[in-house]
Order: sequence, then C-alpha cells, then structure tokens
Amino acid sequence: MEQQVDMLIEPARVFMRQVASLLPGLGIGVIVVIAGWLLARFARFTVNRGLRAINFNVLTERAGLDGFLKQGGVAVDTVAILGLLVYWLVILAALFIAASGLGLANATDLIARVMLLVPKVIVAVLILAFGGYFARFVGGSVATYCKNVGIRDGELLGRLAQYMMLAFIVLISLDHLNVGGDIIRQTFLIVLAGVVLALALAFGIGGQRWAAELLDRWWPRHPEDK
Repeated sequence: MEQQVDMLIEPARVFMRQVASLLPGLGIGVIVVIAGWLLARFARFTVNRGLRAINFNVLTERAGLDGFLKQGGVAVDTVAILGLLVYWLVILAALFIAASGLGLANATDLIARVMLLVPKVIVAVLILAFGGYFARFVGGSVATYCKNVGIRDGELLGRLAQYMMLAFIVLISLDHLNVGGDIIRQTFLIVLAGVVLALALAFGIGGQRWAAELLDRWWPRHPEDK
C-alpha cells in the first residue's frame, strides 16, 4: 500500500522539485523584464527628446514621411515611431536575457530573430528620412535651375527628378530589409525601362511635333541659330 502511495506521490514530488529549481531563475527573469521595461521607457523618452532637440522631426516633415503617415491614418510622426522601435528593442533584449536564464532555447532563438530585424527597420526609416529630404532638395534645385535658365516646365522636371530619386531610395530601404530581393530590383528596372521606352516612342514616332515644341520650350533657339 505504501509503495502504491509513493508511486502516486512521486510525480508530484518530481514536479515540485522542477518548480523549485525554476523559481530562482523565474524570479531573476521577472526582475530583468521589469528593469528592461523601465529602461525601455527611459530610452524612448530620451530618443524622442533627443531627435526633437536636433529638429529631426522638421527633416522628416520636409521629407514627406510625416504627411505619408497621416494620410495612412497613423496618429504619430516618424520620431515617435523611432522611439517606439527603440523601446521594443530594449524590451526584446530584456526578454532574451530572461529566456536565456530559464533555458528556453526556442524562445531565445525567436526573440533573437526579431531583435535582428528591429535595427534594420530603424536604419530603413533613417534612409527614407534623409533620402526623402535629399530627393526634395534635388527636385527643388532642378526646378530652380530650369527657371533660371529659362526652361519651361521646370516644376514638372523637378518633380520627375524627385520621384525618381524617391523610387531609388525606397528600393534601397527594401533591399536593406531583405524584402523582395531580386524581384523588387527587377521590377523596378522593368518599370524604368518601360518609362524610357514610352518616352522614346513618344518622341520618335507618335509625337514628333509635340516633342519638337517641348524641346523648343525647354531649349529655345536664338535667331542666329536658325
């Protein structure tokens, strides 16, 4: 009878010993997660204040990122998104440490994969911000130059230059995130080749008179050149 009772109690004893062995690591894991949460809040606050102190929000607004987010129904701006990404990066680091202490190999592997993705997203957002601002600067420079030398449709040419640069910058960001890979690059090249071919056909076959008028508007000939 006693042996039967011991056989019934033994699994419970094994379970209790396993729980007792996990309690110290679980307690340390909880402390690490709480400390990571506090540190993440401080990091988000610091990133928000720091980026706004150097007027990074002005750059993202002029680059068009904030306007794009508002059109998509996002209530926060790019600076807040960067702060949120840093916040989750710290949280994931704390979870990774806690899971490692508990010996959860599958969980640590999953968290590590996500942790490697977050910095890439941050860098991609920075590429879009600085690239979008530079693209707008180039577009404005092209429009101003065309206006100064007397070329009409300078605004159109400036916008074309800006949009082409934006497409290239988006391609760089997606490539940095390993999104699409060769498919995105090949699609971009096909679309670019199609646009160039369409313009060539319009100028060479279907719209010779329009092309001549357009070229004369952009580069008017002087009387002595006739």
